[in-house]
Amino acid sequence: MEQSQRGAAADASFSNSEHSERPEHSEQVEPWWRGAVGYEVYVRSFADSDGDGVGDLLGIAGKLDYLEWLGVDVVWITPFYPSPGHDHGYDVSDYCGVSPRHGTLADFDTMVAEAHDRGLRVMVDIVPNHTSIEHPWFVSARCDPSGPDRDRYIWADPAPGGGLPNNWLSHFGGPAWTLDEASGQYWCHLFLPEQPDLNWRNPAVRDDFDSILRWWMERGVDGFRFDVAHGMVKDEQLRDNPQIAPLKDDMHPFEAFAAFEHRHDLDQLSNTEIFERWKRVCGPDQVLLLGEANAPWPDGMARYVAPGALDQAFFLRTAIMGWSPELLVQMVRSMHDAAPEGVSWVLSNHDRPRPVTRFGGGEAGLRRSLAMSVLLMALGGTPFIYQGEELGLPDGVLRGGSHDPVEIRDGCRTPMPWGSGACNGFSAGTPWIDSEPRPDEQTVAGQRRDPDAPLHRYRSLLAARKQHPDMWRAPLRWLDSADPQVIALRRGGVAVVANLSPAGTVFQLDSGGWQIVYQSRDACSIIPAGDGDVLSIPAETAAVLKTL
Repeated sequence: MEQSQRGAAADASFSNSEHSERPEHSEQVEPWWRGAVGYEVYVRSFADSDGDGVGDLLGIAGKLDYLEWLGVDVVWITPFYPSPGHDHGYDVSDYCGVSPRHGTLADFDTMVAEAHDRGLRVMVDIVPNHTSIEHPWFVSARCDPSGPDRDRYIWADPAPGGGLPNNWLSHFGGPAWTLDEASGQYWCHLFLPEQPDLNWRNPAVRDDFDSILRWWMERGVDGFRFDVAHGMVKDEQLRDNPQIAPLKDDMHPFEAFAAFEHRHDLDQLSNTEIFERWKRVCGPDQVLLLGEANAPWPDGMARYVAPGALDQAFFLRTAIMGWSPELLVQMVRSMHDAAPEGVSWVLSNHDRPRPVTRFGGGEAGLRRSLAMSVLLMALGGTPFIYQGEELGLPDGVLRGGSHDPVEIRDGCRTPMPWGSGACNGFSAGTPWIDSEPRPDEQTVAGQRRDPDAPLHRYRSLLAARKQHPDMWRAPLRWLDSADPQVIALRRGGVAVVANLSPAGTVFQLDSGGWQIVYQSRDACSIIPAGDGDVLSIPAETAAVLKTL
């Protein structure tokens, strides 16, 4: 049986100090995440060490050499906690343990120690909006409606005329309320009924999570990614949300959710009080606090990363939308200007189709996603790559039924393709999700042999970012462009130009003496001119330049 600890009593007692040491930075004068690049590991699908078809912590440990070679700095690991698995680990039944399907706490310690030996940081997912229906807190809350655990969750009586307490919807379809027949009250869940929402107005909940964060920091964790950071606190009066679009019978759950203005169930002002508390718990500039905060942008997002709150928040719009160059340019500029160092830029994650697929598929999708990646690497905050993004992967092709509650995320969650064979080197057994094997040219092994493969393009991009720190450190100044589908910036001695339009163009640089140090396609050129150099850049291409 796995070693585990109860979340409510997560009093730090871990004493294996060699596993809790972080990489040494004796001359560190700024947060370790300044200039870092992150890599998201979807643990179920990354690497399986024991042949049971499910990725695990020792599988991650066995691939750290690859991540070090790629050039990333921090590894974000999705939930590996004990869970019944209704939402693939995001329904947590013990915040201070490891699910047997992913290993043991000893495996976690090994993985952290191996990462730190390579200079890699480790960030774990914390799921504070909701627990599993099987968490001891919720089991107690249902069994004893008058007990102290009842108030850990959000309960409501039926409406005066009977029925649901209000019109809130679940992200995954249907009402956000399920009736507990024994007590006659409803519990709130913004996701599955098996994911009851915590009551963040209860001081006991806040105290418990303080202890949970301290417990993982004692195990050597360098950062936390907070799931649904914008959804924790709910309106105290549980008022209806304004409806802004009609509902239709055939709507996807995400479309139905978007038919309401989420004025009362999401993005409450007091969310930031929790982040300020966590910042005090974790200490300044020691542990990265990064939120999944899908709040109205840019001002709503900027509030989450105000001084003393979260260090950064993911900007999810670029990981959701399809190919719309002019809108992408507008979003990137406005969000960056609202929070220059507070945004963690992502082009993909485990929740949406991969960018190559979203951006048109094939060579066009690959070309567009790489050009956008170059741009995001030149903005503030900590950019993250989702596993397989560096290979230019499209969504995988499923052979079995859907595993996803909303049936759109399976394609981006198929196993990481390491090499040839039926499972592409992911597992010696039958993978948890049945998908078509990837061709050799989409695998790590195949691309490492091909110097022109996307893997080498991404690796060179990360190397250029390290070799030219002005690309992320120097103050950003936007360069004027007559084309709304072209975005350009200068940071000290580095300039970045991204031509997202369907046609090649020339871009007038603001001075002379430039040299191309990275290009997403080998077709850019510098043309000297009297009043400054001109960059010739093909369609859907980005380039990094430095002054001579």
